[in-house]
Amino acid sequence: MSQTRKFMYINRHAPYGTVYALEGLEVVLIGAAFEQDVCMAFIGDGVFQLKQGQDTTDSGMKNFSPAYRALGDYEVNRLYVERESLEERGLTEADLMPLTWEDEEDDWAEKPSIQLVSRAQLSGLLEEQDVIFNF
Repeated sequence: MSQTRKFMYINRHAPYGTVYALEGLEVVLIGAAFEQDVCMAFIGDGVFQLKQGQDTTDSGMKNFSPAYRALGDYEVNRLYVERESLEERGLTEADLMPLTWEDEEDDWAEKPSIQLVSRAQLSGLLEEQDVIFNF
């Protein structure tokens, strides 16, 4: 019997200006579609990927932030946001999208997907992973 491998996708880049954020999200959705045990971490400028109210009109780029709402449907419900990265950028948890997932074991109760963690906690989470991807 094979053991499920744990995959963490670390998001370090702002959502627009490079392809990292969009490609990272696409890879996460593909992995989750194949029932991988997937979680995501947002550090550095990557925390901007989850910011509410993104407006890309002036940039001419497509706003892909609504796609993050699909993560719960793919059972990607562990989104770790590094608290220090938020604070260093003048953001709080209230600035982030209200992403949720439905817990079928708890009568389909909606639960938050985003968990704020310290750098030390994130380090511990990284140690638990089998595979780590950086975007």
